[in-house]
Amino acid sequence: MMKRAMTVLACLALCWTFFITPVHAEETLSNHELSMRIEQLEKKLGKEGGILPDKWSERIALSGLIEVEAGYTSADYADGSSDDGSDIAVSAVELGVNADIVKHVFGHVLFKYEDDEDVFVDEATITISGEDVVPAYLTAGKMYVPFGNFETHMISDPLTLEIAETRESAIQVGVETGGLYGSAFIFNGDVDEAGEDDDHIDNFGANAGYAMESDTFTLDAGISYVNNLIDADGWGDIIDESGLALNDYVGGMGVYAIVGFGPFTLIGEYITALDEIEWLDENGDLDHRQDEISAWNLEVGYAFAIAEKEATVAVALQGTDEAENMLPETRYLGSFGIGIFESTSLAFEYAHDEYENDDEADAFTAQLAIEF
Repeated sequence: MMKRAMTVLACLALCWTFFITPVHAEETLSNHELSMRIEQLEKKLGKEGGILPDKWSERIALSGLIEVEAGYTSADYADGSSDDGSDIAVSAVELGVNADIVKHVFGHVLFKYEDDEDVFVDEATITISGEDVVPAYLTAGKMYVPFGNFETHMISDPLTLEIAETRESAIQVGVETGGLYGSAFIFNGDVDEAGEDDDHIDNFGANAGYAMESDTFTLDAGISYVNNLIDADGWGDIIDESGLALNDYVGGMGVYAIVGFGPFTLIGEYITALDEIEWLDENGDLDHRQDEISAWNLEVGYAFAIAEKEATVAVALQGTDEAENMLPETRYLGSFGIGIFESTSLAFEYAHDEYENDDEADAFTAQLAIEF
């Protein structure tokens, strides 16, 4: 309909220009002649490189997500005090656009809204793929670099994500063949070494893994590296609030495995810094050294059906080392989720946190979500 409408408008414009001007006022077109000219214009507009793309609706795909959460939290502090709270929030809204531009070239944009924040472009990438020529690709743009995996059955993010997820404008080159995959990436990070005028593309990393799937068994296992773990998104607020600066880049490494057999899924991930972190004060003097921070996540999930509705129950044990009470030392979680309608899910989660300084916290979350 859109193509036909634009064609008719174009024809009307052409008719006005060439046939209804005073110069040609005395000329009239028969119905047959006008139909022939409209047909010729439609053919011209439909050609490759014309005004309208060919089959544009088949080359652009939209996707979306809406998550609404209600939660209750309570905390008991080591000094004997306590507090609690509850809230309802739109935790996430996402709208994705994927476009097959031409063969070997793909575009991706993901718009995102999180509670009380403005809508922003979360991802925006261009991918050039070798497809049937070579099993390689190049992706450039705003992306989450492939350091860590962060797979989870839970509503909340795993502690591994809190110290390692990194979203940057980057260039990634990768290969995928026979179940093996790997890539290397570069970017200009947000966290520089103290005292350095270091606004350069000097951050890099790589990942490699293997994935396979059969009727009764699935496996995805991999390893990744980044030359500055402290550039991960979760560190920004910590650095701003503390007023400290990073003396030297601190490399990070992650390993993970996701194993599925029958109705069971096992998830294991470990992220660690490869060296101690040297924090400098506002005068450039050494404030303190933080030992190699690390985080881990172990989960088991079981899928089953309730009244022909897909459901999953899962438990998890997560933890950190040398987090200096920025994150819990130990976290226990349990979750239950069920698809109540097509593309509509309802989930519940309970989490108990224990900190190194003996603080404790509990959280109960319910989430209603749709995905399309």
